Amino acid sequence: MKTVLWIGLGLVVVMALVVAGLGAGWALWGRQLWAGGPAAGPVAGPAYAQGCGWGRSGSRSGMPWWGGESGARPESPPIGEDEVPSEEDAELSIEEAHEAVEQYLRSRGYADLEVAEVMAFEHNYYAIAREHETGVGAMELLVDRQSGAVGPEMGPNMMWNERYGMHGRGMMRGGGGASAIGPDQAVEIAQRWLDANRPSLSADEHADRFYGYYTIHTLEDGEIEGMLSVHDGTGQVWYHTWHGDFLGMIGGEEAH
Repeated sequence: MKTVLWIGLGLVVVMALVVAGLGAGWALWGRQLWAGGPAAGPVAGPAYAQGCGWGRSGSRSGMPWWGGESGARPESPPIGEDEVPSEEDAELSIEEAHEAVEQYLRSRGYADLEVAEVMAFEHNYYAIAREHETGVGAMELLVDRQSGAVGPEMGPNMMWNERYGMHGRGMMRGGGGASAIGPDQAVEIAQRWLDANRPSLSADEHADRFYGYYTIHTLEDGEIEGMLSVHDGTGQVWYHTWHGDFLGMIGGEEAH
């Protein structure tokens, strides 16, 4: 009888150890899984910024996992290391990216929006769609460099955009009410943040206005390096970390 009791007790101990081990493993795996995921949001205060930690996922051009609607070309499967890219795998030109954005806007019924600029980066194409009547930026879009898939940019475009972002039209300040921070002040805030966090960079003097925030080019030795956004109510700064090296652009300030 005692033998049976000891065997039963031993089984209970073993099961407890197994459950504890599985729980610890799950916790560690979960931490690894989320370590490279998107940041939760911006840090409060004009002197800080929250970078978005989206990686280069499965796309060779760095498009985030959400993908996007098909643009100039259909999505093509990833290429193995030993495979030679075919003509279909060649990257889009910046003009083709512009066309893909126009097609995306038409397919979504945005007849009142126009493409203001397209910028070529190492990981993606970036485009601004603005309202034709008001000249205010409506949305920031990314274009996959291989497939031409178009989708909304993460970060401020989704989280701060009061008219076209995740929060729907006009949910936060009536969709385009008065801004507490003007464009000149936004540039000053951007420069203070760069001085504190990226002292080799400077803020462009021009700020593109969107509903709820501004996006400003960052410069290195007078040349475009990337961009950041400034919330027009709180002065929070969000540096765009997902583009890679700047390669060129059409439209925008270069069109004037």
